[in-house]
Amino acid sequence: MLAQGTILFTIPTIFPSLKLLKRHMTISMADNGATQSVPPRRTRTRSMSAAEARISLVFALALQTSSTSQRLLVDLATETTKYVFPKRFDTRTLEEALMSVPDLETVNFRVLSRTDQYEIREVEPYFIAETTMPGKTGFDFNGASQSFNVLAEYLFGKNTKREQMEMTTPVITRKAQSNVEKMEMTTPVITKRVEDQDKWQMSFVLPSKYGTDLPLPNNPSVKIKEVPRKIVAVVAFSGFVTDEEVKGREFKLREALKNDRRFQVKKGASVEVAQYNPPFTLPFQRRNEIALEVEKREE
Repeated sequence: MLAQGTILFTIPTIFPSLKLLKRHMTISMADNGATQSVPPRRTRTRSMSAAEARISLVFALALQTSSTSQRLLVDLATETTKYVFPKRFDTRTLEEALMSVPDLETVNFRVLSRTDQYEIREVEPYFIAETTMPGKTGFDFNGASQSFNVLAEYLFGKNTKREQMEMTTPVITRKAQSNVEKMEMTTPVITKRVEDQDKWQMSFVLPSKYGTDLPLPNNPSVKIKEVPRKIVAVVAFSGFVTDEEVKGREFKLREALKNDRRFQVKKGASVEVAQYNPPFTLPFQRRNEIALEVEKREE
């Protein structure tokens, strides 16, 4: 009986014989023609010393650590390439040509039409994780950081399944409607303003592979919603997003849509801002979008 904690090692003989004898070998005897059976030679084995056992254990652990490190490096390299080799959108201007987007899952859409000022898209349904932002603006650093961290905690394991989900793009900030909306989770992260409470909301688009079987958040301030199929007018711009920038671009987009013969701004539509890039992205490479939901004009 071995004591608990005993480590067994099997090692080859340090000095093996030059020629292994066959297990059953016969030798013809020339003098009497008799055949004798020679038993196989037993190789001597020796037990491993305590020092050798420790050394073997160290080498085994080192090999395992090296294997784990290699896997981590491969995973890190895979994630890094998503940012080093970004995706490109169809561009209308030089400004858009310089923008880059990480190669992450994002919202699916189909372009219905383009003008010099905006793009009309039909966006497929998606799911979001959403939280209300502190403060009265959608893009102050402290409020945005707090909301982003709350959503990131849900995405990376603080949920009922302790599931670590993949990051998507973009992050969406928007003004909320006063009525209750049924929305799906997808990318980007969305921030929206709750008009009757003077609040904004931020959301992460959730990975599509979960469908409706999404883990529930542990934090009650995070809500899971479904965003239905919709048509939106979109304007892309680079740089860092500010409240003044959003107000100015929203006004220009609303004015431009007044002359659109096919689409008009949907009644009660609020501006939605999508940000596709991590904080370390250079301003001229950042892709931001503002969007307004539209509907077809009556003929």
